[in-house]
Amino acid sequence: MKKKWILALDQGTTSSRAILFDTSGIARANVAEEFTQYFPQPGWVEHDPWDIWNTTKNCMQEVLKQAGIKPEEIAAIGITNQRETALVWDRRTGKPVYNAIVWQCRRTADACVRLREEGWNEILRRKTGLMADAYFTATKVAWILDNVPGARRRAEQGYLMMGTVDSWLMYNLTGGKVHATDFTNASRTQLFNIHTQEWDPTLLKLFRIPDTMLPKAQPSGSFFGMTDPEILGCEVPIHGVAGDQQAALFGQACFKAGNVKNTYGTGCFLLMNTGARAVQSRNGLLTTLAATVEGTPVQYALEGSVFTGGASIQWLRDQLGLISSASQSEELALSVPDTGGVYLVPAFTGLGTPWWDMFARGTLFGMTRGTSRAHLVRAALESIAFQSRDVLDVMIKDAGYPVTSLKVDGGASANAFLMQFQADIIQRPVERPAEVQTTALGAAYLAALSAGLFKDQNDIVENWTLERTFQPQMTREESQNRYEGWQHAVRQAIAYTKKD
Repeated sequence: MKKKWILALDQGTTSSRAILFDTSGIARANVAEEFTQYFPQPGWVEHDPWDIWNTTKNCMQEVLKQAGIKPEEIAAIGITNQRETALVWDRRTGKPVYNAIVWQCRRTADACVRLREEGWNEILRRKTGLMADAYFTATKVAWILDNVPGARRRAEQGYLMMGTVDSWLMYNLTGGKVHATDFTNASRTQLFNIHTQEWDPTLLKLFRIPDTMLPKAQPSGSFFGMTDPEILGCEVPIHGVAGDQQAALFGQACFKAGNVKNTYGTGCFLLMNTGARAVQSRNGLLTTLAATVEGTPVQYALEGSVFTGGASIQWLRDQLGLISSASQSEELALSVPDTGGVYLVPAFTGLGTPWWDMFARGTLFGMTRGTSRAHLVRAALESIAFQSRDVLDVMIKDAGYPVTSLKVDGGASANAFLMQFQADIIQRPVERPAEVQTTALGAAYLAALSAGLFKDQNDIVENWTLERTFQPQMTREESQNRYEGWQHAVRQAIAYTKKD
């Protein structure tokens, strides 16, 4: 039986997804399932690890059923995942010792302030390309070890394992046989030296994390292991793993230095390929590892993080009840000519690049008696584009590469109003591909290359197809005026949250 399908597992912040791709990169079946978000305290965000695994397993089994594909026809599995989210489980039972602490969670902000005060920030930047911030995995794992009764003792005895979501999925997919991660996910833990591609003893000591807890780290496009035959009915090789943003960079065929993509998901993440050069940012960007295939040179990327992107639309729907679906936001935004001077700064879990304020909180400015539901919805969508420009501006300044266009993907990139406004605010064309699920596509491509289904990256470049280009329509002067209004609102929000 000819194996011609690639199964991509895309485990995100609010849902899990399984997509079947053919070798031309076309999605033939797609199944997604949302799961519960837990907010035990203000600024805290958690997931039930079993929700992560069970929704992934359900999607994987259902997508095969819907497509009428036999497991024996799958050539390889690729995995992409929400990054930085921390899990700790018992190697004897496979049971988590605590909920997954999500990348958005701010509970370790005070610990990160102490790290900065003690002078660790520059060391962290030099070794990991990251900064002392609650965003990353290390302080989350340390929190679990320090706050779950008996966890630190069990960890020191070698009984506990840690990992990001990819490690948790692989552990369960292989029936507990594989404890691994890839270089891109490892590079987001704040425990991994991105220059040597090894776990760093100094940082493990700093965060008091025993090395026995760590997964094996290897290239994104490489063989990780075989699935347990009970999961799908036969063994299937796992050949590709990458954190969601690096997977999207790969799926967008951004293989040359200076190529940039922006993924519009729960957050927004701009990545620029910087080739073999690990660019050290002076403007709040992160230096990270890009996804590469085993046997090819290591590549780096600059990354800017917007913590609240599409999540602000989810907030409008779930917390405020202003819309019934995410798709309704476009219709409402287009029903008014502008926001009427309203700016939403959606710092619900702090501000990312270039502000990096862990304590900032969401703020709404400029409302009048005439402010309507449509104005608020439009302000939320515009905030996504404004935050993305914040990142792109400093990225160009740091890297020195000219950016002539921006490739976009992710669920919210389907919103034509948002994409047009993005083009207007950055004053550059925005290119949307035919396949906007490029995180999953990137994982599929990594698996296909590792499994030998593709000859090289040129096959991926040839597969990339443009669906629509959004050209700037707003004048440069108007674009700049609106952006300056946004920056003023952000400064006001930061000043407000710092009041005694």
